[in-house]
Amino acid sequence: MKKSLFLFCVALLSFASCTSTETATNPADQEKAVAATIEEYKNGIINADRTVLENLTYDELLFSHSSGKIQNKAEFLEEIVSLTPNDYTSINLTDQLIRVVGNTAIVNHIYDAAFTSNGEPGTVKIGITYVWKESDGKWKLLARQAYKLPV
Repeated sequence: MKKSLFLFCVALLSFASCTSTETATNPADQEKAVAATIEEYKNGIINADRTVLENLTYDELLFSHSSGKIQNKAEFLEEIVSLTPNDYTSINLTDQLIRVVGNTAIVNHIYDAAFTSNGEPGTVKIGITYVWKESDGKWKLLARQAYKLPV
């Protein structure tokens, strides 16, 4: 777990420092664009929409769960679209903080979701940190780290 968190932090710092192409858009507009992309991503998960999620993620995606499980893009997509183990019915995002640095956005929020698993209802409430990177005017997910919230 410590190794994956360390690798995530290294990736986060590496990509946050990549400001080779500052965009002319003002920070408030960039934050709105990131927020809209996150909403599209959230709906892609609820609808198990492979096309939406493929278009919103980099091939190099590093998707880390609060359990310590780490997935690549193909594994993440397969888990969501197969509805296994969870079929998400709702996702509520709160306490969202978006920081844009050049063409990279670091996002934190509380992820509160309802799902069914093998016909049984369930819920999950975790914290998430994302790294989104802008490419050709589109924000795409590069890394995600979930973490358990303090009790």
